Amino acid sequence: MSHIKPSLLVVDDESLVRTCLSEILSGAGYAVQIASDGFSALAAIREDMPDLILSDLNMPGMSGFEFLSIVRRRFPSIRVIAMSSAFSGVDLPKGVAADAFYQKGTHPTFMLRVVEDMIRPGQSLVTRRLRHLAPIWVPTNGHNASGETYVTITCPECLRAFPQVFDQSAATPLETRCAWCRVPIQCAIVHSAVAA
Repeated sequence: MSHIKPSLLVVDDESLVRTCLSEILSGAGYAVQIASDGFSALAAIREDMPDLILSDLNMPGMSGFEFLSIVRRRFPSIRVIAMSSAFSGVDLPKGVAADAFYQKGTHPTFMLRVVEDMIRPGQSLVTRRLRHLAPIWVPTNGHNASGETYVTITCPECLRAFPQVFDQSAATPLETRCAWCRVPIQCAIVHSAVAA
């Protein structure tokens, strides 16, 4: 019987973090790929689909929030662990399209335990939790002529874009309807990551 461990994709914009996590996971017997942002991670998935993704949430270009939302919609069979130092504890931050959470900076054995829990044979995420569509994570685009903050949303159904003004004090995720096809859309605002 083969004891090949699942393949993992580690996504983080910090080179040192990618290297350390790759070495820890490789040392535990996993086949590990690395990517520096959401765009390169999507390219890596097209080349070789991993069994599990471990992704940072705060990255430039395409944030982890956006990347994980895309993964959840396009590759629902891939299990995902979100990681960040901006959130604490073991609970998954609200609105994050992931199956588990790892707080960066905590002991690596905890990360390995989370990975092992996610890949345990016989675990079916479909039966373990309700599958809701993840919100679309969108950055703010600035202010309109009235001074209101707005975002541009691309509808996942008809693929048309439209501007939307949101009350910044509103809860996340936010709900709206496509201006074109009227399909309901959940979205959340990406707040710029603060450089560490």
